[in-house]
Order: sequence, then C-alpha cells, then structure tokens
Amino acid sequence: MSLAIGFDLDMTLIDPRPGMVLLMNTLAAETGLDLPGEHFAENLGPPLDMIFRGYGAPEERVTELVARFRFLYPDIVVPATVAMAGAAAALAAVRAHGGRTLVLTGKYTSNAALHLAALSWEVDVLVGGLWAEGKGVELVKHQASVYVGDHGGDMVGAVAAGAVGVGVTTGPCDAETLLAAGAEVVLSGLDEFPAWLDGHLRRTA
Repeated sequence: MSLAIGFDLDMTLIDPRPGMVLLMNTLAAETGLDLPGEHFAENLGPPLDMIFRGYGAPEERVTELVARFRFLYPDIVVPATVAMAGAAAALAAVRAHGGRTLVLTGKYTSNAALHLAALSWEVDVLVGGLWAEGKGVELVKHQASVYVGDHGGDMVGAVAAGAVGVGVTTGPCDAETLLAAGAEVVLSGLDEFPAWLDGHLRRTA
C-alpha cells in the first residue's frame, strides 16, 4: 500500500489568525452580535455553525452567518495568512518518501484551495467541511496511515481511522490534551516532522 499522510490546515499548515480576528470582528460590526474575534482566532478548529451557536447567535441566523463568513473570507483572511514554520518541508518530506499528501480540514473547500494556491502548495487530495470522525472517514477512503493536526478533534479523526495521530502544539491544544484525544506522538511543530517521519517509516518497514 502506498504511503498517504493527511494534514489539518489551520494552525497546522497555516496561521490565519490575524485575518480571522478581522473577519469575525467585521461580522460582529455588521450584525450587532457578540462575536469575539480574538477568542475565535485562538480557538480554531470546530465547524462554523458550532462556533456561532457557542457565541449565542440565534439559530435562525446561523446559516446566514456561515454564508457571510465564507463570502468575506477570500478578501480578508487569505491575504493575511502565512505558512506555519516547517509546513512546506513537511509536505516535501512525504513526497520524498514517494507518498501522497492529503489536506483534510473543517474549512470551506474553495477557501482552503485559495490558501494552497496562495502558498503555491500542491497536494494530492483536498477535502473541506470535515470535523473529528468525519476526517476519519476520508483518511480511510484515501488509505492514509498518519494524520497530523493541532486539535483534539484531529486526533479523534485519526483514531477513528486507525491512523497514527501526530499532534502539533501550534494551535489551541497542549500536549496533554492531544494525547488524551488519541495522539500517539506530539511534536512542538512541523519543523520536527521530517525527522519523525524518517524514523516512523524505518520502524514500520
């Protein structure tokens, strides 16, 4: 079976926080709702509808808020986003071993694709709109043996797929949280991933 490795996007491969703060604050100003941009940007991961409900948005406005967020996203968030340290090297490390790269994210697929294009990253598979066990379904579908992410939900997806969950502490979750969610290994960031991958493939050869 050929090597396939999945990656989360926000706070794993990219840092979109400055734009996320601005976008959520823009929505708050437009709607009059209490939508705290700083809090949102520091806790990226869950689906947007869940986030808006958590901020007390009326149920009848959730669909409208999600649509408006996605509409504003390309002009506000994409230009302000930067790659996480080691991200490009992590993707290249998978290819160096003859593997396929998957990006499985909760983000709206077309907006996720804009990020990849802006950073000139080519991946084999991109699937958006995924959370927790939903990521596991795609990992199984594409026969991925490893999933790398910064959130406990990412590790839940890895466990659901029987994949090795590699947590990175570059997002809202610390090592203890990632391990409790099912991570088999925790790295401080993607800078450590190529060396880990080399060792992992030697051990499992």
